[in-house]
Amino acid sequence: MNPIHQELAGGRWNTLTCCEQLANVGSEIERAIKWKQKGNSEYMLLAFDRALELLDLSISDKKNRQRLRELVRTREALADFFVFDNSYRSSEKIWQNYFNAFAYAARLQAGK
Repeated sequence: MNPIHQELAGGRWNTLTCCEQLANVGSEIERAIKWKQKGNSEYMLLAFDRALELLDLSISDKKNRQRLRELVRTREALADFFVFDNSYRSSEKIWQNYFNAFAYAARLQAGK
């Protein structure tokens, strides 16, 4: 299957810090949440697929080995929230807070 984010999958993703990577995943999750709220499951799943691809790139990035458990569990909980029965009882707000923390940290790292 061809990657959605071809340039990033080609190696550029690995040049980003873990915080930058997860902030970008969070952007796609935010889009998925917005489409879910609007009742558009097709667009929600498209945004969720993009988020999963980026998260999988983060999981395969060697510099993130210390966070591997967190990344894999995040992936599992996101799938549970968007596709399955939400047995972990997560919420839109929990995911927004989780990923916003990475966006904030990435901005601090960049000096902005």
